[in-house]
Amino acid sequence: MTILVTGAAGFIGFHVARRLLAGGRAVVGIDDLNAYYDVRLKQARLAELATQPAFRFVRLDLADKAGTAALFAGERFPFVVHLAAQAGVRHSLVDPHAYVAANLVGFLNILEGCRRNGCRHLLYASSSSVYGANTRVPFSTSDNVDHPLSLYGATKKANELMAHAYAHLFAIPATGLRFFTVYGPWGRPDMAMWLFADAIRAGRPVKLFNHGRMRRDFTYVDDAVEAVMRLIDHIPESDPDWSGDAPNPATSSARWRIFNIGNSRTVEVAEVVSLIETALGKRAERELLPMQPGDVPETCADVTDLERAVGFRPGTPIRDGVRRFIDWFRRYRGEA
Repeated sequence: MTILVTGAAGFIGFHVARRLLAGGRAVVGIDDLNAYYDVRLKQARLAELATQPAFRFVRLDLADKAGTAALFAGERFPFVVHLAAQAGVRHSLVDPHAYVAANLVGFLNILEGCRRNGCRHLLYASSSSVYGANTRVPFSTSDNVDHPLSLYGATKKANELMAHAYAHLFAIPATGLRFFTVYGPWGRPDMAMWLFADAIRAGRPVKLFNHGRMRRDFTYVDDAVEAVMRLIDHIPESDPDWSGDAPNPATSSARWRIFNIGNSRTVEVAEVVSLIETALGKRAERELLPMQPGDVPETCADVTDLERAVGFRPGTPIRDGVRRFIDWFRRYRGEA
């Protein structure tokens, strides 16, 4: 059975596609190869995947209604792992229309493709950003998430609601994956780990927002991928205990579930800078700055539901993950 992975040239999509191929599954990967960050990195990821005969790449913008419909009608994918999106909290303040096109229109076209072509399970990327103004940590899937602080977070919340409507109306089993600050080899240049390493390597100041007091639930990419692998065949069923009188935000009377994908440990960002300094063997100059619009001071995932459902909880220590990322980063930069 061929599995569709959207965003296959992206960070998590690349790793998921590679893991599926290593497990003997055929993969169709799609991506629009937009220029949000260096396209050469996306092409390098695709070159890795192209070494596998069971991988086929289709360049496609999911906002293209006709193109997406034709792909689904031709392939009739039984499983869809939807990881394509316009990413980035801060960029959503600059180019909001890109988020509507990719994250809302594109997702609607995915839902329609699943609806009309017999999809057995849709997994899609949500984000810890949906927790928005929530301050009680760890963040639980049973918490309401009605106060987003960025358009990016709002589009991810909208994806969860859209998937629920389709699960209810058209019986499409759907699982939402709230990823928490995923990092590791082949990561994105706009994310903290890469930005810090690149600045230290070039002798530029490392920008630490909230005056260095930001805390994040850093999740190593292999752990995130393991969670996805286990959930692909864990097709959600209706929750027999769900009640509209006291609705659980994580489950439903429809075949719809939400899971946090996080390390369930919060780390101060300044500590990550210290680990990168050690791995690179070079000191960083720190620039302490105020909080940025749309950002939150702390994230931490409660993964009890994930562990209960599939017997797995992410657990790679930040020290190990940073070392692996820097090893890859130096190789990618031609320094090792």
